[in-house]
Amino acid sequence: MLNAEPLAGKTAFVTGGARRIGRAIALTLAEAGADIAISYRSSHAEAAQTAAEVASLGRRAVALECDVRSEPSIRAAVAAVRAEFGRLDLLVNNAAIFASAALESLTLEQWDAAFETNARGPFLVARETLPHLRAAQGRIVNIGSLGGFHPWAGHAHYCASKAALHMLTETMAKAFAPEVSVNCVAPGWIEIPNSIEIPDSMEIPNSIEMNEAITSHASESLSEKVGSQTDAAMPHPSRSEVERRAELQSIRFAAKTPMGRNGSAADVAQAVLFFATGPHFITGQTLAVDGGLGLS
Repeated sequence: MLNAEPLAGKTAFVTGGARRIGRAIALTLAEAGADIAISYRSSHAEAAQTAAEVASLGRRAVALECDVRSEPSIRAAVAAVRAEFGRLDLLVNNAAIFASAALESLTLEQWDAAFETNARGPFLVARETLPHLRAAQGRIVNIGSLGGFHPWAGHAHYCASKAALHMLTETMAKAFAPEVSVNCVAPGWIEIPNSIEIPDSMEIPNSIEMNEAITSHASESLSEKVGSQTDAAMPHPSRSEVERRAELQSIRFAAKTPMGRNGSAADVAQAVLFFATGPHFITGQTLAVDGGLGLS
């Protein structure tokens, strides 16, 4: 008989867990029995709401402000998790940023911004949580991207940072074994209903490269995408124009996907749950959750 709460008595720490995919992961793990700690950088209200939803499931929950680029911030957050729950069994490295820029005009600041959050962040959080995970015979699940497999010319720094995370997953799996298993979930195009946040300064190119940008993460709000500008000469589209293009992109990728639809946050969360509850013997694997889109 299957255990309805396979994570009962365990604690999970989900970075960037306030909203979107991170929220779905936190709630799915809570439904499986885990107490939940989530981190956020600026989404205080959303983090409090997600923590309240976890608590409504009968689990203990805490929301912690944490910048995964900062060692002191990470140390404080991990210490708070230990103080609150007394243990740590699962780390989900979900916090990330998505960015667009033409490679020939990509700045050092843009390059570093992608890597410091998407690659350095998971490394720092994993390093800080490792003693606690080893003590619990725990697990790490990194959230990669289809962009870590496919070269999107307009997103070179993003793709390279996610490819680095995929390799870091394999390296961690060897280094942290046998006590800790380490795996990665790589989403493709993921639709998050009612989550469009488009600032007035958002610049969306009409390039083929933009049409190839087929990934979305819980922590990758459109406001975060503004951090890397595209073509400075391009006029700013209206909010309705950006929404229209996003809808067309969604339709286009659903048509390209062998499974006939785009992914959902729940699809990603269930993949994380598999690595969180499946055989501890499975390690060093990166699982694409893309409906077969990567085969196109």
